[in-house]
Amino acid sequence: MTADPDPIAPSAAPGAVMFERVLLPHRSLPPRGFHRLMAVLFVISVAVGIGFVSMGAWPVCGFFGLDVGLIYLAFRLSYRSARRRETLRLAGDEFTVERVSIRGERRTWRFQPFWLRVVLERRGEDSNRLSLVSHGKSLVIGDFLPPPSRPELAESLRAALARWRAALNPATAPE
Repeated sequence: MTADPDPIAPSAAPGAVMFERVLLPHRSLPPRGFHRLMAVLFVISVAVGIGFVSMGAWPVCGFFGLDVGLIYLAFRLSYRSARRRETLRLAGDEFTVERVSIRGERRTWRFQPFWLRVVLERRGEDSNRLSLVSHGKSLVIGDFLPPPSRPELAESLRAALARWRAALNPATAPE
């Protein structure tokens, strides 16, 4: 009986990508929703401002504009922090973590996957931390992810590393 080849199994080509995942911070309001929200806030601010001007309380209009401006600024800062990302890649005989900061600065860490361990540290009921550990050094990954998604990422990483190790020594691979 022949088994179907595993689509994620390593190919014979050196440098073949066995695992790759890009981690991005979650934003619940997409940019389109942000523009709609700002338009609604602007319309409400103008309408209420006209009401106050008609009553003779014209200085209040400046505060409505200030409120909308501060909300806009808060959202823009939030979207700016969403530029942050991490790319995890297992290719060939190297596991790399590339981190891009909110300013666009790139930093890369390289690990030998044979010695790499994935450690999920639980901190209370709703908190955890995911780290890559090798040769006494540790790198925290996905710290901007919500805690419930980190265990799934840890299992995916462990499975990819197990497939990589099994490809090195097919005699130890589970049947």
